[in-house]
Amino acid sequence: MLLRISSTAIANAFPPPFSAARRSFFRQLKSPGNPFLKPTAVRMSSWLNRFGFGARSPADPLSSSASSSIAQGPDDDSPAAGQEFAQFGAGCFWGVELAFQRVPGVTRTEVGYSQGYVHNPSYEDVCSGATNHSEVVRVQYDPVECSYESLLDVFWSRHDPTTLNRQGNDVGTQYRSGIYFYSGEQEKAAVESMEKRQEELNRKIVTEILPAKKFYRGEEYHQQYLAKGGRFGFKQSDQKGCNDPIRCYG
Repeated sequence: MLLRISSTAIANAFPPPFSAARRSFFRQLKSPGNPFLKPTAVRMSSWLNRFGFGARSPADPLSSSASSSIAQGPDDDSPAAGQEFAQFGAGCFWGVELAFQRVPGVTRTEVGYSQGYVHNPSYEDVCSGATNHSEVVRVQYDPVECSYESLLDVFWSRHDPTTLNRQGNDVGTQYRSGIYFYSGEQEKAAVESMEKRQEELNRKIVTEILPAKKFYRGEEYHQQYLAKGGRFGFKQSDQKGCNDPIRCYG
């Protein structure tokens, strides 16, 4: 007697290792449009270091006291005449930079890395979680047109200062909340601003307030990333006073 078995019956008897939903999930995860997708080596290194398994060779720059001394030194760049610097860390620096670009009186913004122990780090180094750098935005502003307090207001409005080493789906020490001051006046204003902000929140603020250290300008493709079009090529306005919602990854 010849038995006829349908393909559906076979599929039910021998189910694939992943359901359609899970296959769809992994296709989306691997999609080039996934904003959290990083090169494999960077992702693996980041996760290994996060759990304490990252390997470091004897030649690693982290072992150099000279490298650490330079990285931990002050920001020795100078603003333009009549201008001042401010420096903030508030998660991924793309959206934070655009927010400051829109502030009247801000004359220049740069994204980069600071507060770490390695001289001249790359983006991949910072993503590894082993250098202790923070993704920061260095703001140059005209104090006649823009007060430091107004920059602090933008800083607090742009991120959640109560999540340690995390902003949304971005997790790692490079995404920590920080205000890095260039003068005693900035330090005082930052502390007072944080105390005021804490009164408005029911969770403890974890923002660090530290002297500005050497600033390492990020790779050129990171600069003004969202204003140039971001990941998907849709430019976002950097016009002064613009209050359009900021799409963090473009």
